[in-house]
Amino acid sequence: MIGFLRGKLVVKSPPTLLLDVQGVGYEIEAPMTTFYNLPELGETVHLQTHLVIRDDAHILFGFSTESDRAMFRSLIKVNGVGPKLALTILSGQTADEFHRCIQDNDTAALIRLPGVGKKTAERLIIEMRDKLPALSSSTPENSATEGEAIAPRSNAKQEAISALCALGYKPPEASKMVQNIAQEDKSCEEIIRLALQGKTK
Repeated sequence: MIGFLRGKLVVKSPPTLLLDVQGVGYEIEAPMTTFYNLPELGETVHLQTHLVIRDDAHILFGFSTESDRAMFRSLIKVNGVGPKLALTILSGQTADEFHRCIQDNDTAALIRLPGVGKKTAERLIIEMRDKLPALSSSTPENSATEGEAIAPRSNAKQEAISALCALGYKPPEASKMVQNIAQEDKSCEEIIRLALQGKTK
């Protein structure tokens, strides 16, 4: 099992990133909560990791905090929740927001996440309730980097739409979410954050 990786950030293409660890390139899938903390390309990143082994692939997932990884591991133990859906849940809600949904039996908020239907939302509430005490919110001490904010890129809008599609949103829905945001001087990660929060500014 690969517990963590520390290396140079080579590629950022949400929800996938590429890490150069002493000459070996690791492809890693990560939630948007991790992408929000990533530095400039070429900077060093430290990520907590979880390896998922399937018959057709070995997929490495990376997290900026131990609490995010713990939540991911708890989510994939829920019947009907696979790694991709767990990644979507982590991207669409903060740990605090998710905990509130579970404690308040708020199925409506969970259903707004792509891939989460009523039955899955109810199952999440039932199966995750007893696990909440073991989970805590993300803390800045475990952040992926101490680098500066990510600079905006000219194709940030299209990258944001592609990332939202990869997280489970349908292309027209993803495009509409991004179009509703004032995109000037915003990075791809900032656009995705606002889109997932339903904000237009």
